[in-house]
Parts: sequence; structure tokens; C-alpha cells
Amino acid sequence: MEDRTPVISFEKADVTGGDSIVVYGLDMNVMPGDFIYIVGKVGTGKTSIIRTITAENRLAGGRGSVCGYDLDGIREKDIPYLRRRLGVVFQDFQLLMDRSVRDNLEFVLRATGWKDERTRDRRIAEVLDAVGMKNKAHKMPHQLSGGEQQRVAIARALLNSPEVILADEPTGNLDPETADGIMRLLTGINRKNGTAIVMVTHNLSLVEKYPGRVMVCGNEACVERTGDGVSPASETESHTETEERTEEQSEAEEQAEETVQQKGHDKTPYGAAL
Repeated sequence: MEDRTPVISFEKADVTGGDSIVVYGLDMNVMPGDFIYIVGKVGTGKTSIIRTITAENRLAGGRGSVCGYDLDGIREKDIPYLRRRLGVVFQDFQLLMDRSVRDNLEFVLRATGWKDERTRDRRIAEVLDAVGMKNKAHKMPHQLSGGEQQRVAIARALLNSPEVILADEPTGNLDPETADGIMRLLTGINRKNGTAIVMVTHNLSLVEKYPGRVMVCGNEACVERTGDGVSPASETESHTETEERTEEQSEAEEQAEETVQQKGHDKTPYGAAL
């Protein structure tokens, strides 16, 4: 029987970004095999939702669960185990630049408890083959193109057979042709493995070309866009109209959020955070 238990569930959840709530009353269920986009203007809480899913940001209200873990009551010691059930792909790849492709992947496997060398070697070969990079294991990151580095990052995300892949602007630093290749790879993983994917993007042309469910963030809300286009969050009333942000404020908030995220990951791949 098909499992219809959500791998991610939010119910009336208030999502924080920094010291303030950026999304009020989030309702979202991600089922196994779903492909969901989160779209919206800069500073509307898209990345904050991703960081809430990974338990970097705590909920300010409501309920949330990810892969069986309750976000509103998760213990610090359980967070690494939650994250092992997630694969995370970043816009800027976040590979260790002083290590080869193979050593980047082995680092994560060692950190997440893979003790047998032959088993590690086999898994590395499997994920590199899955992303079309099996002949690049010996290369250093600086010897790869941007698209190749992102493929390695996706391979890293696949190492522990995640229930969900979180992709935060995975095509943001890529040219259109390369971005299209990354989208074909992600949608192929989604279809073949049944892995749920939640992807933040500004690129609406990709959303149109590779259809999926769409959550639209704006005006302190994030709601699902229906088939006829009604009720996008960008057209709803603000939760607090007197606190409406300017575009400049939103951009500053997004930059601050990205800085915090970068500091958290600039030396250790996400899947290896213990």
C-alpha cells in the first residue's frame, strides 16, 4: 500500500527569519514523491522555510514535523539524525575546495557513520554515476564547471538516501542551458527514486517547464497556488499592514539570512553536520 504520510508537515506554523516572524500560519504537506517549488520576492521567507525544515530556525508558533521529528519539541541531540534524512543542495555548491570530488563525498559518509571502506567506495560510485559524474571522482572542485560542481553537490545530497531533497536556488549561479540540465537531473531523481523535492527558486520559467506544486510567499504568508492561479500569497492581505516592507529592506534581510547560512556551512558539508 502506498505510504501517504507526509514527510514534511506544517500546520498554522509561524516561521522566523532572524528575530522576527516572516511567514505566519504556514500550512504545507509534502508527500513522498512530491516536487514542490517555493517562489516569491526577495525577503519573503523562502529560505527561512528551508531553514525551519532543517531545524536551524525554530518555530514561533503552530506545529511542524519533518521525517517523523516534531520541530516544535525536537531535542538538540536529535537534530543531526533528522538532517541525515534530508539532502540539501545550495546555490553556491558548498564543496570543500581542498579535497577531490571523491574525498568530498567520503567526508560526509565518514561523518555519518559509514565505517566500511568498500561500502563507502561503492556508494560514492553509485551516486556519481546517478548524476553523470562517475569519471570525475579524482577532480578537484576548481577543475569543474559550475554545472559539474552542482552535480557533485546533488550526489552528496543523495549519499544517505534522503526522504527529501531541499534545493535552495540550485540553478541560481548557472547559465540557462546548464540550469536546464540540473532540472532534468532533479526531476529524474524525483520520478525514479520517489524522493520528495522542495526547491526554492526565482526562475519562473523553470517552474513552467518542469511543473510541480507551487507555494507562493509574500506579504507574510505562503500559500499554495491552485491550478487556476487563484489565492497566491502575493495577492493576499498583509498580516500586519502597518509593517509593510520596502524592497530595499527585503533585500537587506535576504542578504543577512544568506550570510548567516554561509557561516554555518562554509567549512562542513551540510549532510555531515553532527
